[in-house]
Amino acid sequence: MKETTKAIRIQTERSQHKEHSTPLFLTSSFTFEDAGEGQALFNNEIEGNIYSRYSNPSVQEFIDKVCMMEGMEAGFATASGMAAVFAGFAAHLKSGDHLVASNALFGSAHQIITQILTKWGITYTYLDSSATEEEWEAAIQENTKMVYLETPSNPGLALVDLEMIGRVAKKHNLIYYVDNCFATPIIQKPGEFGANLIVHSATKFMDGQGRVMGGIICGTEEMMEPIVFFCRHTGPAMSPFNAWVLSKSLETIYLRMERHCSNAEKLANALQGLKGVKTVNYPFLDSHPQVELAKKQMKSGGALVTFDLEGGFERIIRFTKLLKIPSKTSNLGDSRTTITNPNTTTHSKVAQDLKDVLGITEGLMRVSVGLEDIDDLIEDFTQAIEGSN
Repeated sequence: MKETTKAIRIQTERSQHKEHSTPLFLTSSFTFEDAGEGQALFNNEIEGNIYSRYSNPSVQEFIDKVCMMEGMEAGFATASGMAAVFAGFAAHLKSGDHLVASNALFGSAHQIITQILTKWGITYTYLDSSATEEEWEAAIQENTKMVYLETPSNPGLALVDLEMIGRVAKKHNLIYYVDNCFATPIIQKPGEFGANLIVHSATKFMDGQGRVMGGIICGTEEMMEPIVFFCRHTGPAMSPFNAWVLSKSLETIYLRMERHCSNAEKLANALQGLKGVKTVNYPFLDSHPQVELAKKQMKSGGALVTFDLEGGFERIIRFTKLLKIPSKTSNLGDSRTTITNPNTTTHSKVAQDLKDVLGITEGLMRVSVGLEDIDDLIEDFTQAIEGSN
């Protein structure tokens, strides 16, 4: 079966009631036939469910779908995307280890790397997303354990060459850890370039309608074993209800991403010609500095567009007040178009010198382009930009 079929047909085994829709297992624990079975389950001698902090059929269905989509062997679903990101670090890094990462990361990932991991004696080196293979090689130290990146990045849509990092990671026997949230496995599969851990905020495109929160990390059996141990005993488990919602959402993600990406590219092209818009950033635009790389490792340009509006923050306030369709929120990946000013929201706690490097300016706007009629969106953005002059 093709991936699109599997995303719809992978389902928890039907119960004696022969339900058509996948069942929902809202239970905290599971029973044993007798004490012997309980002992065998706790000793990992047989497979089965014990407690929903460890595993749950509804959650496992969601995990199975994402692992299929990413081409990975195992996974663990968490209560939020950042819980999944953190689990990948915490399960594999220890005091004295060194991390090499792209500097173009989501704000909370920056906080984990610079404020939390450092308290545990874990050091890091940041590299520009456009760094050469030689520069990545030069950043690796004797105690380097992992390389971490997101591509396209939040919010600047900077790209990292997945194939090149795969060569570096393999050569130095490093854990290759990729945040694939913005692209989704519909647009790119980091595992095909050598990544052995892939993380998502399922809150975004996997849900697609702004309803529930969730995260998932998947990878090879070997890489996932310590992560599963860490998560089972520290408790960031996804709720069965959220997993049920997310699993149902994955049935439509292929169709949704096609419309998201089509709308985003058309909006990006329309914004380029508007007075007061200094720059427009979208991976498949010819003006994107890494457009060739984007077309090499991505099937389409994604659903995110950023643009830099002239006139300072007062202009941003006027512009957002005039917008009628987009929701002003820091979330993304919704069926409804959303917009935010990263400088004052998602990346407000990032140091100013790093903001300057990443191009997070006062006038930068990040748009998660939704499923609305594209003509309506273009008309709305045009009137708001022109009216805010």
